[in-house]
Amino acid sequence: MGTGQTRYLSVKEKMTDDYSYDKVPIEKRNMGWFSITNITFGIATAIFYFQMGSVMALQFGAVNAIISAVYAIVVAGILGTIIAYLSAKSGMNVNLLSRGGFGYIGASLTSFIYASNFIMYCAFEGMILVAAIHAFFPFIPVWLLIIIFGSVVIPLNWFGIKQLDKLQKWSLPIFGVFLITTITVAFNRTSLYDGSFWTYMPEGVQAGGTALLLCIGMQHGIMGLTALLASDYARFLKPKDIKIGSFMIGFIPQVFCFGVMGGLGIWFGVRLGESNPGVYIVSLLGLGGVLFTLLTQIRINITNIYSASLSLSNFFENVFKFKPGRRFWIVVAGVISIALMLGGILDHLDTAMTFQGVFLLTWAAILVTDSLVVKKILKIGPGYYEARQENLYKWNPVGVIPLIIASVLGTIAALGYMGLFLQSTAAFFAAILASILTVVLAVLTKGKYYSMSKAGDISEEDNIAS
Repeated sequence: MGTGQTRYLSVKEKMTDDYSYDKVPIEKRNMGWFSITNITFGIATAIFYFQMGSVMALQFGAVNAIISAVYAIVVAGILGTIIAYLSAKSGMNVNLLSRGGFGYIGASLTSFIYASNFIMYCAFEGMILVAAIHAFFPFIPVWLLIIIFGSVVIPLNWFGIKQLDKLQKWSLPIFGVFLITTITVAFNRTSLYDGSFWTYMPEGVQAGGTALLLCIGMQHGIMGLTALLASDYARFLKPKDIKIGSFMIGFIPQVFCFGVMGGLGIWFGVRLGESNPGVYIVSLLGLGGVLFTLLTQIRINITNIYSASLSLSNFFENVFKFKPGRRFWIVVAGVISIALMLGGILDHLDTAMTFQGVFLLTWAAILVTDSLVVKKILKIGPGYYEARQENLYKWNPVGVIPLIIASVLGTIAALGYMGLFLQSTAAFFAAILASILTVVLAVLTKGKYYSMSKAGDISEEDNIAS
């Protein structure tokens, strides 16, 4: 075989070896926990967490923002660790893990909403970048910046997980240098607040109570996403690394998201009196701030587009038997993200985060309850995950009914129709409700709708309930 043909086959394998439609076989689960954790840090280093910390501190007080960050780390960290373990053990991401518990059509609906969340976040993160660049180069039209930086993530995603690993690995040290420089410059600038940053409290606001609940409500908007996202990468984890890898992939990024980046956002916001990181990073570093924002936003958006492409692949394969490949969906997700940015998606940020916070945390709770309680403790249904459509029912009420009921009631609560307490804790309320309903329906249906017949080719390594 000639060198050219060998290179062609190598490239072709990289382009098709993304396992959008089926689990990763054991022999392909060959990535170490450090490499995968490094990829997830593309999410954890997003400037969006700066913005959340700054906004919460300036509106509701630093101490309330800090307490809510600790809450987010614990809840998202536990969910993320369990989901990363399930993914690594089975070789499946959450879209495939959901097929048995929701049915293959039921799971396709979760895949579609999941994909829409990633596309929306890609647009949100893209607009932070565009705002920073436009602030420094106001003569460049915003629409042109949107098209340029909305398009750049498409080729950066072309070769899947291995390409993401290399991009995140080589860009992380550069991110570290920029972050330390930003902190140093901000530290040497006179603070607009005289006291210690954690004591900052806006007039009329108190520690705890309503202000704390509102901060927790803001954290719910992203917690479910960060917990579920680990599965897209943990499925490639080496079997020998599952225990430490599940923790590192599922928990440690949450510490960085909500603790380090969110905590720095609180500090920056109070010290500089500004909630928009696109403004204060550029004001601190000038052109360096533009480059810092560019780096962080590209790091997060290549992971957003990657996960969106997997979810869209699953949805269209399940519902329409349409399988053009993940690269096709990379382009689709990128183009839709650009359209949302051009259409002013940031104007609807609160509404989008309210719904997706409820939906994603509910979905994560159902997956965890199904594995730990239904499969492992109650021994209802198969002890493994089945993703092959020919072996599945279209719908499984164990997952679908709790998701619908809890998401609807949670959204109603989030919109304020059930009182202030449930408005601020709507996603957590929906998750608890979904967990209870999942167990009840599993007992009532006796696991009948998980699979049509028992699979005889599932290895012991893939058995969750053992």
